[in-house]
Amino acid sequence: MHETDAAVVDLDEVRRGMGSRVGGKATGLGEMIAAGLRVPPGFCVTTTALASGEVPAEEITEAYARLGGGPVAVRSSATAEDLPDESFAGQQDTYLNVRGADAVVDAVRRCRDSLDNARAVAYREANDIDRADVRIAVVVQSMVDAATAGVMFTADPLTGSRSRTVIDAVRGLGTGVVDGTADPDHYVVDDAVPAVHPGGCLDPPQVGALALAGRRVEGLFGAPQDVEWAHDHDGGLWLLQSRPITTLFPLPPQDVPDPPHLYMEIGNMQGMLRPFTPLGSSLLEQVWSRWWRTRGISENALGPTPFMVDIGRRLYADLTGPLRSRSLRSGLAQSLEVYGPRARAAVEHLLDDPRFTPRPGAPLPVGAVLAVVTGLLPMVVVGAVRSLIDPRSGRNRAHAAVDRWRSLRGPGAGADAGERLEWVMGDAFDTMLGPELVKVVGPVAAGLLTSTTPAALLRGVASKQETDTVLGGMPHNVTTEMNLELWRIAERARGYGDLFTATPPEESAARHVGGTLPDVGVTAFLATYGHRAAGEVDIGVPRWREDPTPVFGVIANHLRSEGGEQAPDRRFARAAAAAESMLDELCRRAVRARPVRGAIAAFLMRRSRALAGMREYAKFAWLVPFAEMRRQLLMAGEDLASRGLVERADDLFFLEVGEARAAAHDGVDQRALVADRRRFHRRELRRRTVPATLLTDGTDVTLTLPRPPAVEGVLSGTPAAPGRAEGRARVVVDPVGARVEPGEILVAPTTDPGWTPLFMTVTGLVSDTGSTIAHGPTVAREYGIPAVIGVRGATTALRTGDLLRIDGSEGTVTVLELAAERGDRPGVGGGNGHRGGRGSGDGRKPADGTTADGATGT
Repeated sequence: MHETDAAVVDLDEVRRGMGSRVGGKATGLGEMIAAGLRVPPGFCVTTTALASGEVPAEEITEAYARLGGGPVAVRSSATAEDLPDESFAGQQDTYLNVRGADAVVDAVRRCRDSLDNARAVAYREANDIDRADVRIAVVVQSMVDAATAGVMFTADPLTGSRSRTVIDAVRGLGTGVVDGTADPDHYVVDDAVPAVHPGGCLDPPQVGALALAGRRVEGLFGAPQDVEWAHDHDGGLWLLQSRPITTLFPLPPQDVPDPPHLYMEIGNMQGMLRPFTPLGSSLLEQVWSRWWRTRGISENALGPTPFMVDIGRRLYADLTGPLRSRSLRSGLAQSLEVYGPRARAAVEHLLDDPRFTPRPGAPLPVGAVLAVVTGLLPMVVVGAVRSLIDPRSGRNRAHAAVDRWRSLRGPGAGADAGERLEWVMGDAFDTMLGPELVKVVGPVAAGLLTSTTPAALLRGVASKQETDTVLGGMPHNVTTEMNLELWRIAERARGYGDLFTATPPEESAARHVGGTLPDVGVTAFLATYGHRAAGEVDIGVPRWREDPTPVFGVIANHLRSEGGEQAPDRRFARAAAAAESMLDELCRRAVRARPVRGAIAAFLMRRSRALAGMREYAKFAWLVPFAEMRRQLLMAGEDLASRGLVERADDLFFLEVGEARAAAHDGVDQRALVADRRRFHRRELRRRTVPATLLTDGTDVTLTLPRPPAVEGVLSGTPAAPGRAEGRARVVVDPVGARVEPGEILVAPTTDPGWTPLFMTVTGLVSDTGSTIAHGPTVAREYGIPAVIGVRGATTALRTGDLLRIDGSEGTVTVLELAAERGDRPGVGGGNGHRGGRGSGDGRKPADGTTADGATGT
């Protein structure tokens, strides 16, 4: 038999590149043996041998004899296992202390068959892994007679810190660490200083040696590892297996001066926690740089590191300069209050960190500051003042600017991909950053001023709830107008019976595009708002005009509501009436209590009714040119696909600007790169939480802070829209196709204008993240819907059907009753993420009593 056709391969013969034959686990073990690391001897029954249907009993028996017999561990090694994206930890079966050739053959057979057990099938479905792409091999290794054993993470799986090694250890076999049944001794090595629990089963030299071995393994594989290990009774250290830690958030830039740096996630301000497409984030960076260049500021003048940073395809801001500034650091934490209490708490914590002590020099690039002070600021101030003097004229100027943006047109028929790309990078950018932008920003700035300043002026005279009430039912809000128009469309659709509710939204969308569905106003709606979508700041996201499925989903949701007093238009009118009544009361109270300050507050509050709604207009307006830019980019993608440089038109969005140009101008084949980028994007789409603050070594600072005392059944967050409400939870992680029943409380990871149509019939809003001045809370206040944001882990702690009481004034979410199918309490307190269970590389554990694959002590 040819060597490559062998049914059994000894582990010391396995090398990188053999993954399709021996699977991920065996490949890793072979690499460790080749690197001189101490690994128990064994062999692998190959995927080819096991795919034939028969288990090669004779070859297994011979290989078992070469091992010398004795107890062995039999474990799966699937081709999709122990990989950087998916660990498959515990999804197939493991059998320990197997003795005798017949028993080993039987264990190999059962391990092979576990490829299609319920756990593995569910895991593949959850991770979009095609069964046809997965094959299984089986590893057989000699057991180690373990004195101590356990699991080591070469990065902290809880905080993400790559500077910490975390070790859990027990006496004897390590199965209890893996399956969570043991209470292990816990060790942390930070900067090579072990913190050892007194009386633990490891002594300091053993902890240090483990940490060093972990770093060797990490260096071998080029990524943080989840390592299983054992000490024999002679004190020898054996490494039993190693897999990547798949749940770590990607690292920030490592080539920065004077690390560590502090980064704060700012995408949630735009309701954007999902990953950007590479072209989407790359274009934003290009727009940012071009804006500075139009003001005569070179990139070098902006400082040694960029302010906006792409980390894991999310948008972060580098706050290191202000944090190390003597003049700015004292007020930095308070200024971040609008980003939520976690960001503020993280900065307050780091003020005492010696790594962030003040440094000499300017906290911000002087050239950039001068450009803002002498260039942008005067234009914004002038525009804001003009709008304060005459709000209607300010709004009209902004509307006229958007009308001009709507007329933007790129190259016509016959243009190639290169010409379309350069138009986007040139003329389109210049239009976006031209004089129309200033005309839009003026009334928006005035709206921000009039909506935020009165609360400060009336401190001690009016409560926050009262000043927030003045902002309800706000006219001139383009997002509110959009959502009310959707309600009117739904009202017209009622005349067609159950046509729009009985037809799936995607089918309704297809029929609308094909012209076979009655037009109840959707065509006109898409002409005005079709450039919008959930995640719309990413140009790589399809717009409603391209796929109106979400629009028809909202219409169907509205049709399930009976309307009446809870109809969105009536709720909005009640909020507006309450705002006007409160405005009159506060104006009288303010002038009596503080004549001068009260008069200013009264003027600004009255102006807020004419301008605060414009806060939403800047984003709406700026995205109008995106429609034509995206159309041109799709045509460029079609050109590249016709030349075989990408597979399909929208592959272009998975290239950065330079890579897209290389394909368009130089004919570089980018298909393999796009495939890798799409895999990464799919993985990041599954990530439910994103670090609010990051250090250079990957530490999520907020996870290192003490957690407030947990109250049974109560989740705490930031009050974002006043009021109280009770209702059943509806947990939604993607608004596309979401069904929300009237009277439910929407629980979402974040919200942007693409989510807000769902607000129209809900009773309240709860979100994992967000800012009180972001789009979602702003719209919630205008509808009179109570909202609590920044409720960490809300979308995982709560389930659809839970009965909730939310208090948008206090920032609390109380679980009154669990959904019928639940028997647990929501995770409001939680553990420390280390003890009481291993928490495998991707946080998944077996769902039944079968021993988890990868049990230590083999």
